[in-house]
Amino acid sequence: MSILVVGGDRLGDISNKLSQLGAEEVKHITGRKCNKCKIGHGTDMVLVLTDYVGHSLCEAVKARAKSREIPIVFSRRSWACIYKKFKFVGLLN
Repeated sequence: MSILVVGGDRLGDISNKLSQLGAEEVKHITGRKCNKCKIGHGTDMVLVLTDYVGHSLCEAVKARAKSREIPIVFSRRSWACIYKKFKFVGLLN
C-alpha cells in the first residue's frame, strides 16, 4: 500500500509507524504554498494532517482523491489520532 501524507513540516516517527501497519511507500507533501498538490499514480490512500494545512488545500486534495476514488483520511498529527481514524474507517483490524 502506498500512502500520501499531506501536511506537517516533518513526519517524525509517523512514517515508520505507517510502515509497521503495512505501508510499503510513504510519500510526504508539506502543504506549504502548495496550490497544485498532485496525487501520484499508484497512491492507494491519502492522509491529510488537518492541523497543518489550510481549508482550501484540504478541499483541493479531497476533490482530487474523490475523482480518482482514492480513500482519504483527515486527522490531526498525533499518532493516537491517526491510529484511531484508521481503525474507524476499517483500515485496521
